Amino acid sequence: MNSQIKKALINEKIRAPEVRVINSEGTQLGIIPLKEALSVAAEDGLDLVEVDPNSNPPVCRIMDYGKFRYKQSKKIHEAKKSQTTFQVKEVKIRPNTEEHDIEYKVGHIKRFLGSGNKAKVCIVFKGREIAYREMGVNILNRIAEEVKDMGIVEQQPKLEGRNMAIVIAPKQ
Repeated sequence: MNSQIKKALINEKIRAPEVRVINSEGTQLGIIPLKEALSVAAEDGLDLVEVDPNSNPPVCRIMDYGKFRYKQSKKIHEAKKSQTTFQVKEVKIRPNTEEHDIEYKVGHIKRFLGSGNKAKVCIVFKGREIAYREMGVNILNRIAEEVKDMGIVEQQPKLEGRNMAIVIAPKQ
């Protein structure tokens, strides 16, 4: 986690001869020599932290560096918490699969969508079955129709080698 926190230069590690300084209240003190900026920060009992090294002269802020790193790590932690992760669950069917078996697979797909995961439905063609592509498209469209109350089709039926696939995402 610490590797994601941006390492800022502080105090004596700053190499610029002059810096633009912002004090702890957020007011600009202007462009002053580095030694003077360090002494101002030391008087307040705080650190001089380089917040924008790319500008000319670099922008430095007088603040408590420990508190700054803590807030950065909290921000990263909150961002990770708000990220939604999902898995793509795959269901494989053959073009000559019986009706009851397809209904059984549709039940699995509905369960996957209900738990917030995406479902990828693949029709696997073996041998000369590849000649019956329309049958595969019909099966995939029928499955999409049966789960339309729980999910939306994210990727239309598409032939990928000997497999035809459709991706269904859960509704928000």
